[in-house]
Amino acid sequence: MYVPPAYRVEDDAEAWDFVRAHPFATLAINGQDGPVLAYAPLVVHVSGPNQPVELIGHVARANPFHTTITEEGCACVAIFRGPDAYVSPSLYPSKQAHGKVVPTWSYLAAEARGHMSIVRDPALMRPFIQLGTDHMEAGRDRPWRVDDAPADFVASMERGIVGIRLVVATLTAKRKISQGKPEADYVSVQSAFAASDHTSHQQIALEMQKESQKH
Repeated sequence: MYVPPAYRVEDDAEAWDFVRAHPFATLAINGQDGPVLAYAPLVVHVSGPNQPVELIGHVARANPFHTTITEEGCACVAIFRGPDAYVSPSLYPSKQAHGKVVPTWSYLAAEARGHMSIVRDPALMRPFIQLGTDHMEAGRDRPWRVDDAPADFVASMERGIVGIRLVVATLTAKRKISQGKPEADYVSVQSAFAASDHTSHQQIALEMQKESQKH
């Protein structure tokens, strides 16, 4: 992922927080005939002190994605996307001053690279669904637990999935939200997005506000 210095998230904790907040990933590996993609929620997991960060999840056993992965595993990229929005030049006061403005796109994204392995034994699937369930249900008044479902039903579900584990070597996060623009242009975009009915615009406006508070 191309990340100019102004857009790079330098704080590792902030980058990982972004992944936790946007867990639905696009996974990419190299297949015999080119890139092979899959989509899956992934949970950030560290098994113990001095251990690497892992991303844990699962895909359907019927999904051919996992058949591309050998027993030795393979290189994988996991892409996490946040809000995004088109930015019109009409939002810039500088358009009226000199006209030297063009459209752009604001977005937040992260890219984890590392080694992916697969676990196909149905008897070993519980951690791959338990971790995700506990993460997604956290904060609910009455969190759903895997054991809330009948054991035979859960076992049948486990037979229908395969576990995936990505040991992360690098994580790169990007925030492209009009940094470097003149202050008047930045404030104008933030105000317009905050007043918009589009959820993505409102989310970008909040991120721009956070960015302003750093300086």
